[in-house]
Amino acid sequence: MSRLAQTAGLTDVQQEILSTVRDFVDKEIIPVATELEHRDEYPQQIVDGLKELGLFGLMIPEEYGGLGESLLTYALCVEEIARGWMSVSGIINTHFIVAYMLKQHGTQEQKDTFLPRMAAGEVRGAFSMSEPGLGSDVSAITSKGVKDGDEYVLNGQKMWLTNGGSSTLVAVLCRSDEGHPEGTAPHKSMTTFLVEKEPGFGEVRPGLTIPGKIDKMGYKGVDTTELVMQDLRVPANRVLGGTTGRGFYQMMDGVEVGRVNVAARGCGVAQRAFELGVSYAQQRHTFGKPIAQHQAIQFKLAEMATKVEAAHAMMVNAARKKDSGERNDLEAGMAKYLASEYCKEVVEDAFRIHGGYGFSKEYEIERLYREAPMLLIGEGTAEIQKMIIGRRLLEEYRFQG
Repeated sequence: MSRLAQTAGLTDVQQEILSTVRDFVDKEIIPVATELEHRDEYPQQIVDGLKELGLFGLMIPEEYGGLGESLLTYALCVEEIARGWMSVSGIINTHFIVAYMLKQHGTQEQKDTFLPRMAAGEVRGAFSMSEPGLGSDVSAITSKGVKDGDEYVLNGQKMWLTNGGSSTLVAVLCRSDEGHPEGTAPHKSMTTFLVEKEPGFGEVRPGLTIPGKIDKMGYKGVDTTELVMQDLRVPANRVLGGTTGRGFYQMMDGVEVGRVNVAARGCGVAQRAFELGVSYAQQRHTFGKPIAQHQAIQFKLAEMATKVEAAHAMMVNAARKKDSGERNDLEAGMAKYLASEYCKEVVEDAFRIHGGYGFSKEYEIERLYREAPMLLIGEGTAEIQKMIIGRRLLEEYRFQG
């Protein structure tokens, strides 16, 4: 176990889970990650291993067949998995956002139907909020669900679905004006629909098409897709929570979990970059000694390690805040912002330590260098996090004049 990124106050069960996950990462993920990533190959064997470990049910309550663990436990597991290969952590992240939304907001029938199968990894979740033309402006979504008897008819195009092809259950945010008169605030006329589908690409059910994988700079292996709905019919009992107009709040609750997850991913990637940098610095010799003995490199390593520690501490704080039942958008925003920015910086420093070899695909740092930028965008850009942080600070420190 490394000296960095330790977490105080963990139970014996949490420590055992983390030890098991770390061992799995070292033996089953790190040795094959770079090769699979370069081939953009879905890591089916790794996913099967995660299912055997029970990680798809980590946060799902025991009554539904899960382990009933906390967000903190999950975030620390994500940190370990991202240390091995960030794409694998993405495979379980959207699954858990959907499971969390079901647990918090679903009807009893929806929980009974989906959570046991999600805990077993038989049903795999994906999360669909973004669209091609709106970016961070969620209020501008154009996808729409219109009531037709006991069904809703969905039309629209969604973007940036992680697990879009491999998932079998997608939580889709649409506008639904039924019951909400004209002039209603946009965020009060949105509904989350639970859309079941077959895995794969093309028309995966009547009215629903997953066009194919988006070719990305990094974050490969995991399938990132579009989703096109054309007169897609969804039963009314697949409205999350059974009531329309609550989708925005449900999604934002899920996004808070997602932001802690992205912070954890940033911590894991940064930790791996530090490990690679400090190891290489002790092996590479210049001017008659290891470059680790040069003061310039020691300064760089010191800065990298400090950033790893700081990001980890903020991520843990955000997870514990959410676990306590308190509002954590401020802490999650800070953690996501800091961890993703520090991750980019630590990876770049490790890249610089490797010199010319860092530019070679034979070295793992090359993969990390392409993966880190995704964290600057996922679950809200740095600019969005700053807006959230600024608004919350003004609420907390309201001027009393």
